[in-house]
Amino acid sequence: MDIKELAGFDLGPREVAYQPGDAILYALAVGASAAQLDLVYERDLRVLPTFGCALGLWAVEKAGALGAYNRERSLHAAQTLKMHQALPRAGGIVTRGKVQAVWDKGKATIVEVAVTSDIFDAAYTIFLPGVGNWGGSPGPSHTAAASGSERARSPASYRTSADQAVLYRLTGDRHPIHIDPEVAHANGFDRPILHGLCTLGIAARLLAESNGRHPCDLHALRARLSAPVTPGETISVAAQGAGRTLYF
Repeated sequence: MDIKELAGFDLGPREVAYQPGDAILYALAVGASAAQLDLVYERDLRVLPTFGCALGLWAVEKAGALGAYNRERSLHAAQTLKMHQALPRAGGIVTRGKVQAVWDKGKATIVEVAVTSDIFDAAYTIFLPGVGNWGGSPGPSHTAAASGSERARSPASYRTSADQAVLYRLTGDRHPIHIDPEVAHANGFDRPILHGLCTLGIAARLLAESNGRHPCDLHALRARLSAPVTPGETISVAAQGAGRTLYF
């Protein structure tokens, strides 16, 4: 498929099914601890909302499999998530995927992939370095969100393990850039990098915990993935805002 044909491409429906063990594995992969029993113990299990981003990733994989670009030379650049209701502890969710837009940025291309369902909606921004000038629209320019005026109680941090990406890939994201040194080098990194969705899952969990909320209270999020995390590094999260909204 030519990259010009991607925009508007219907990726079709997909039922994504999981068991409590899958949700627990995801929670562990984004740093939940044994002390958080309702995230890691099936008895009273609550499923982290950001697990929805992992469940919808099939659409990104399918878009990459259409042949319009080299999936191994693609990077996850931004993510949104909106929850309509809490994720069930187990079961199947009917989702539908679509390539919403494709933007020609000159030296790169942006592919926007959306997944919708009755439980959650997720959108993935994929960055294709070195792919551009094919005659498409450049699309909208990025504008930073306004920040709140009140700082969160305290910044929070989490030190990732050297094996964090190896664990997280078991949640379904098998992109080789996160485990294969040769693919990482080809993309300009010294060694494999952590999944952007893992970083985001850790950040969402830290934001809730440092502001006296349960991580499963998350209603919606939007984030740019502007710099890589290398497994073993510490992720620090600071936030501003008041009430229901935090800018982090």
